[in-house]
Amino acid sequence: MLLDQELIADFIKCSLNRREVLLSNYMLRAETAYDTNQLIAKKEGIIMKAERGNINPIFYVKGNSSYWQLVNETLANYSFILSGEKDKLEFYPFHYYQIPKGYKLMCTRSVVLWQMWWKYKKHIRSRAIPLEFLIRNRNVWYPVRDLIISQGFIYIRTLGTELDITQDDWITWLRKIDAN
Repeated sequence: MLLDQELIADFIKCSLNRREVLLSNYMLRAETAYDTNQLIAKKEGIIMKAERGNINPIFYVKGNSSYWQLVNETLANYSFILSGEKDKLEFYPFHYYQIPKGYKLMCTRSVVLWQMWWKYKKHIRSRAIPLEFLIRNRNVWYPVRDLIISQGFIYIRTLGTELDITQDDWITWLRKIDAN
């Protein structure tokens, strides 16, 4: 029997190849209805969908699903990232984006980026612009210059702007892959 992550990955592969899908395990079922592939959770209903006819696939993920993190991580493995606001049915669009060479795409709660930043910051000594972490803003990847946490908000300074987000917000960012 397929594990949840394997089933989600197979669903994504079938959708990317514009094939019909029919998979299931104890908690998840993937099927094609009309021209849309749907991933259905036993207790939640449809949690992800993709239209098979699109040349440039877009995945739609239910924002309040208990599978949100697992689906995000799996889509990130295929370079699909959250790319817009939720629709009236609470689905968020995920589009494909080219990831710069030497980086790994991360989709986590913002506090994870903050934790990794502080581990990294202890070891930097130069005044050069750090390229360890990049964050997407206005459709461009910007290096993170500094992160500050205050009163439940995380302030992310980049070359172009400062973003303020809550500790629980989901963000998409890049982490430089260690050459070793």
